Amino acid sequence: MARITGGVTTSHVPAIGAAMDLGKTDEDYWRPLFAGYERSKAWMAEQEPDVIVLVYNDHATAFSLEMIPTFAIGTGERYESADEGWGRRPVPVVEGHPDLAWHIAQSVIQDDFDLTIVNEMDVDHGLTVPLSLMFGQPDAWPCKVIPFAVNVVVYPPPSGRRCYDLGHAIRKAVESFPDDLNVQVWGTGGMSHQLQGERVGLINTEFDTEFLDRFASDPEALASIPHIDYVREAGSEGIELVMWLIMRGALAPDAKEVHRHYHVPASNTAVGHLILENPR
Repeated sequence: MARITGGVTTSHVPAIGAAMDLGKTDEDYWRPLFAGYERSKAWMAEQEPDVIVLVYNDHATAFSLEMIPTFAIGTGERYESADEGWGRRPVPVVEGHPDLAWHIAQSVIQDDFDLTIVNEMDVDHGLTVPLSLMFGQPDAWPCKVIPFAVNVVVYPPPSGRRCYDLGHAIRKAVESFPDDLNVQVWGTGGMSHQLQGERVGLINTEFDTEFLDRFASDPEALASIPHIDYVREAGSEGIELVMWLIMRGALAPDAKEVHRHYHVPASNTAVGHLILENPR
């Protein structure tokens, strides 16, 4: 049956995608950031996942203020890159895995998590930038992807505890799927950053480092961080880190960190990245 073998967390800064698309990755400003993902790309080539459940937040492209689902799972066959105002990113079409997506939806909803089921949507930089960081610029993405969107844009977002528990439910769902699949779960967004107001440009390296240090070994404590602490310590957009907790909850309690990268700044954001593996 299907199994979750590992997970990835990474920031999804739109400027990172633009740097790749415009051939700027070797410029002095960007080179240190992309260097931290070289090992990650080698790891991905070794792992060869069949499916990635990719947790991200939509940035008002698939969902507008007219409809804001807290949790939404993509059950479609394919997803185009969204036009976010400057044209579609020149990246491959994302191929979905409807059978596993519908199975996860059924299992998770019956475990009392309300999901919005989305059969058609475009996916924005929140999903495509992590794929580019981990796979580079291929002609086609090498595996299927199930988009899993979380509202962290409009108040109120889900709590870290709710996200962590949702990860447990996703793990249960995947492990009950009968096909032999190598599945990864990714959590994206963060780290500390604020895009508006008096604290625009905020970066809190101390908070970010502690979050990274405790992510593998003490996720229960991280799941208890209240919303207001994210805002105070990590900025208004730091709340994106609750999406990492879905990934952590989906992995085994004794999952091990195998790679870490932290870089400041990328645009006006602290970039964080972790790879965790489940015990074999």
